Amino acid sequence: MRTRTRKPSHPGGILYRMHMQPLGLTITALAQQLGISRKALSAIVNERAAITPDIALRLSRALDTTPELWLDMQQTYTLWETANTRTEWRSVQPIKTAIA
Repeated sequence: MRTRTRKPSHPGGILYRMHMQPLGLTITALAQQLGISRKALSAIVNERAAITPDIALRLSRALDTTPELWLDMQQTYTLWETANTRTEWRSVQPIKTAIA
């Protein structure tokens, strides 16, 4: 596993800084455009919720990006968070296979 020392940006923060701010979009306006609740979008933008495949599809359509972009950012963020805040996974030992 590649070790990353700097915490990746949450995709909600990127959504806000790279798309909403430059376009002058409010959470309410973008939520209406995406067909989701303001509360759901607010949780993403404020980095309290993850980008789901459904949201990734909606964002990709509205912002002319790809759903993979949003899901890859979320996966990178989530994996870093888990690797750096949980320790149980470190006790798992590799499975050794016998070569015949």
